[in-house]
Amino acid sequence: MAAEDRLRTYRGKRDFERTREPSGRAARDGDGAPRFVVQIHDARRMHFDFRLQVDDVLKSWSVPKGPSGDPGDKRLAVPTEDHPLEYEDFEGVIPKGEYGGGTVIVWDRGTYEPLSHDRRGRPVDFAESLEHGHATFRLHGSKLHGEYALTRFRSGADGEEAWLLVRKGPARAEGHGTPDPRRARSVRTGRTLAQVASDAGRR
Repeated sequence: MAAEDRLRTYRGKRDFERTREPSGRAARDGDGAPRFVVQIHDARRMHFDFRLQVDDVLKSWSVPKGPSGDPGDKRLAVPTEDHPLEYEDFEGVIPKGEYGGGTVIVWDRGTYEPLSHDRRGRPVDFAESLEHGHATFRLHGSKLHGEYALTRFRSGADGEEAWLLVRKGPARAEGHGTPDPRRARSVRTGRTLAQVASDAGRR
């Protein structure tokens, strides 16, 4: 499916005359390892947005408590619409009244290695593993490192899905839970949510 079609839902929810979010029309270099980004989004409810580059879009999940470095933490992850690759760089304030209105910072980003395989140990296409409801991958970010898995545990007749995001292997010494999102700083600009909102208010 072309990115144009994959982004139809994303574009249909947004008025790009009002929001500074990318419309997804700029091409991105697809060479190199696939990318990931974790954004903190202070919207109607504070949450983390976890996004993995799959082909020419960012597959996205809303993770209320954020990713954890502790394998004992099973974090709920609710799928949202595919986002354009340029969203990896988005940081700012989505206007009130717009879909997802609130402040966004880039909490972490980097590359990832797909690790999904079949029962015989043969590699499985990452997009295919997500369709089947279980994908493993290794993150190489500024804050998140190591192997994680996304597993679908509910797929309702109404089309609503629920997944779990879990750290695999030993816990990282610094990775128990996630930081207070209001004190967390952007890996891109070093700013907090409050600082991003304040800077936007001065414009």
